[in-house]
Amino acid sequence: MNQEDDAKLAYLMAVNAIQMTKARYCRFVDTKQWDRLRTLFTADCRFEGLGSAPDRADLDIFIQGISRRLAHVVSVHHCHMGEIELVGADEAKVIWAMEDHLEWQDSGEVVEAPGNRGFRGYGHYEECYVRQGDTWKISLLRLTRLGIHPIPDAQPRLGTGRLGANPDWLPSDRRLR
Repeated sequence: MNQEDDAKLAYLMAVNAIQMTKARYCRFVDTKQWDRLRTLFTADCRFEGLGSAPDRADLDIFIQGISRRLAHVVSVHHCHMGEIELVGADEAKVIWAMEDHLEWQDSGEVVEAPGNRGFRGYGHYEECYVRQGDTWKISLLRLTRLGIHPIPDAQPRLGTGRLGANPDWLPSDRRLR
């Protein structure tokens, strides 16, 4: 391989690693694996636009906020079509199209959809990633919303599947403990 091929391969490997980080983000949030979620971020990560933490919150405040807010919520997060740009050898900026479904299982207050039991949201994550060793971590997570559709109390509740998530299904998950 020549130098140009090496650069292309390095780019593809970086893109794949960033996609894996974001996939884990969605899975760890939805399966409430808060300790594993924490491992996806840099120690100095900042968060903006989230209902679970104030703007410019640090990692501890984000984890405390999201774990408390989603404790009695069925959530489904999907991220699609990542636009990934390397802005340096160890830095990237990314935009993910996103959709989320949040449904409170108790009588919690749904700030985004008052008088309803949840919402479906649409928007984008704007994120910065940095490479730390062989791992790409999120250093800025900003959620922008295009819309929120309330889930009225009269709508049928989400059903749960017959099997729960296996937190150790992937060999890499065991290393995240």
